[in-house]
Amino acid sequence: MDYTTAGVNIQVGEELVERIKPLVRSTFTPHVLTDIGLFGACFDARFPEYEHPVLVSSVDGVGTKVKIAIMMSKHDTIGQCLVNHCVNDILACGASPLYFMDYFATGKLSVSIAEHVIRGFAIACRENGCALIGGETAEMPSMYNEGEYDIAGTIVGVVEKAKMLRSDAVQKGDILLGLASTGLHTNGYSLARSVLFPRFRHDTYIDDLATTLGEALLAIHRSYAQAIKPILERPDSSALIHGLAHITGGGIVGNVQRVVPRHLTLAIDWSSWTIPPLFTFIQREGRISDEEMRRVFNLGIGYVLIVPEHHVDTVTTLLPERSFVIGRVVQQ
Repeated sequence: MDYTTAGVNIQVGEELVERIKPLVRSTFTPHVLTDIGLFGACFDARFPEYEHPVLVSSVDGVGTKVKIAIMMSKHDTIGQCLVNHCVNDILACGASPLYFMDYFATGKLSVSIAEHVIRGFAIACRENGCALIGGETAEMPSMYNEGEYDIAGTIVGVVEKAKMLRSDAVQKGDILLGLASTGLHTNGYSLARSVLFPRFRHDTYIDDLATTLGEALLAIHRSYAQAIKPILERPDSSALIHGLAHITGGGIVGNVQRVVPRHLTLAIDWSSWTIPPLFTFIQREGRISDEEMRRVFNLGIGYVLIVPEHHVDTVTTLLPERSFVIGRVVQQ
């Protein structure tokens, strides 16, 4: 009996490390002090451009969206979804990403699949100016069915303490500006799969969506850093933006309320934007109530900026894309 017979192939794992080294190194910034493969990843923590740097960290996964990637045998975008999700989370605190670390777990390691997933990590890290500094690949027989895997990621970013976004800045009368999502992003997939896949195949072309169902569901979770960071870097950013919210599980209300003081609440105008066809398709096929749709899905709004009413025109001009006034902050 040996380890390979038990289901763990060390040699395959070593082959994967060699394959991904160029991908990982392509994301390195001058702050990265170590190569991959060591027991720890080292990052230079000197930030001379910051007066009082604050590190901001977050950890997350992509939920059962990974099952869509497996179903379609398309593994090069799911890693991008994870990195962008994590970037969006720390962006809500005003932070810029420094480095990302991944966890890839599977029953039997496929070098090709893992390489494609990690390639997605590297693409998104480069796009967000973030170093893919290290990670872990775990081969665990009997934990996953053949061909299955799961991913998770940890991100660390930095923000000037004086420019941190805090809930106590949000005020009654502030306006909620919504930015469009690219689809479900990384939430609501358990409900969507339960509704759709008893009736459709992933390669079924849906006229309402103008694409196959699988392609619509696998659309990459976008990063909002490129759109919002230029505003956060302005000297008057604290006056222009009182809060940011990443719309994930819990929907618009559940996530925006997280960054609003307890004595305040939200008045959402649900008719102020057009809900994309994917969401209406899921709702119709599953006969899901409006209340449940709003609680589970982003409904086409992936990020919300909380802006003082008198600065709305300025902020909308600074944004590189169309935004939607979806509501306001009101008294509880």
